[in-house]
Amino acid sequence: MSSSRKTAVVTGASSGIGAVYAQRLAARGYDLVLVARRADRLATLAEQLTKAHGVDVRVVAADLEKDADVARVEAILASDSSVHMLVNNAGLARLRSLKDTSVADAHSQVALNVTALTRLTQAVLPELVARNEGTIINVASVLAVHSLPISAVYSGTKAYVLAFTRGLQAELADTGVKVQLVLPASTATEIWSEEVSGIPLSALRQESIMSAEDMVDASLTGLDNGETVTWPSVADEGLWTTYDTARASLFAATQTGTPAPRYLKA
Repeated sequence: MSSSRKTAVVTGASSGIGAVYAQRLAARGYDLVLVARRADRLATLAEQLTKAHGVDVRVVAADLEKDADVARVEAILASDSSVHMLVNNAGLARLRSLKDTSVADAHSQVALNVTALTRLTQAVLPELVARNEGTIINVASVLAVHSLPISAVYSGTKAYVLAFTRGLQAELADTGVKVQLVLPASTATEIWSEEVSGIPLSALRQESIMSAEDMVDASLTGLDNGETVTWPSVADEGLWTTYDTARASLFAATQTGTPAPRYLKA
């Protein structure tokens, strides 16, 4: 692919949020590398985007829960100098109590939501830093800051994405590499089904559900506006400022080197 063109790599691109990211980025002129397990859906989407926008689209059928498949995507990110954007969107939710969660289901969430995201970010980072230009978008969840009785593993993985991304943002603060954290609430995607999450979309409070199109459009508007942390459904921006300020104050309060008075014996 020509180095004069910019390429975006989108994981979980066969449906839902990932497919919409692919559509919106193609409309912005990005060539694409679409990554997901379902090759047939990727091929259909690739054909549509090429016809509609005249962009080059490569399809990579990969299961990012598997080391070998992650390695194939890593190789693309590390070697293709046209890659200017990585959208770490692929994710998995198995929503049930921990006692009812199999070891395999817990491992699959960690493998996809944590390990794959970390490895792909590490793979693309050297080229972006060397160029001093590029964008990484990490899709987390509002459950990164809130755990339900059925979301211990899922919330844990998304809390990792939040902490990982914030640390990376601090690391890259003096560079031209942008890193955006996106925290969507309930979004109308295939994750909400008996087969995937264990909870159908119909079981959710319907007024709380955002379309994938609205979610992605909000996130890209946030990116365009220079946001590092985007909450697509939160109207009051001050809520995040208050939360993050309280977090920083709590951390600062830990730096005393002595037990708090309530832990000292009289």
